[in-house]
Amino acid sequence: MSGSGTTADDDPPLQTAVWRLRSRACWTDAAALLEHDAATDPAAALQRTALLTERCLYTGQGWTDAEDALRTAEALAHDDAERGAAACERGHLAYASTLLGVRDRADEASVALSRAAALLSPTAPGRPLLDFRRGLIAHNIADSPQAARAAYRRAHAGAIAQDDALLLSSTWRHLALLALREGETAEARHGFAESLRLREELGYLIGTAPALIALADAEPEPETATRLRAEAGRLFRLLGGVPTWLAPHLDPPSPSAVTGNVCPVAPPVTSPNSQLRSSRGDPIARDVGRKPT
Repeated sequence: MSGSGTTADDDPPLQTAVWRLRSRACWTDAAALLEHDAATDPAAALQRTALLTERCLYTGQGWTDAEDALRTAEALAHDDAERGAAACERGHLAYASTLLGVRDRADEASVALSRAAALLSPTAPGRPLLDFRRGLIAHNIADSPQAARAAYRRAHAGAIAQDDALLLSSTWRHLALLALREGETAEARHGFAESLRLREELGYLIGTAPALIALADAEPEPETATRLRAEAGRLFRLLGGVPTWLAPHLDPPSPSAVTGNVCPVAPPVTSPNSQLRSSRGDPIARDVGRKPT
């Protein structure tokens, strides 16, 4: 698994296995594969933390495991780059807790991401991810769309420069959310379609249903929007009811309960939007890779 979340022929088998499990909502199993290395290797400890944090964000469960993994990653960090990456993960975990209403840790999130910004050089590999997460704070907690857009655009440019398709799928999506908020429906639809395309190409199943719903919200044709929502509901059920926060957006309602240990094997995505994209042409946390949602 590369930093962009893709699998390639020359990727280590361990990383390929981690990516495949993670993309199918099997975060606990993926983290278990890294447990041995994570006890001594800062990169593995950081990747394990990111996996368990994503589990929290998608299921609302596993906070203690994520905190324990984060403390291990922080203890193993021995230079500014590793300390900055660990601070970025602390900020993201605090953000997730705040966003889901588990505990208000907004101040902790902002302080941790500011510390990461001070430690990571402007050209550091983890800088685009940091910019994206700072955009999330501005967008969803501080309610500052202008600051969020600036951060997302920096992250977007960095994702393109690093060929990080998974992060790019997220920056497309969040820039599109801001466009939709301002009534720029065509721009929003373009961004949501690009996000969905990238996630389908990567095989990132756990992130595909939210991308389908986002595109449906910007789709002017009721029949197409209905097909998109139906496909999202199918994936939601195949993946065991995650992400849990997607349930209210599905029609008809789907089961919202999730144990956090369900690890289904979902088939490849066949999106009802594929014909839509081919007829219109190509109309954006990276969440977890080798490098530090």
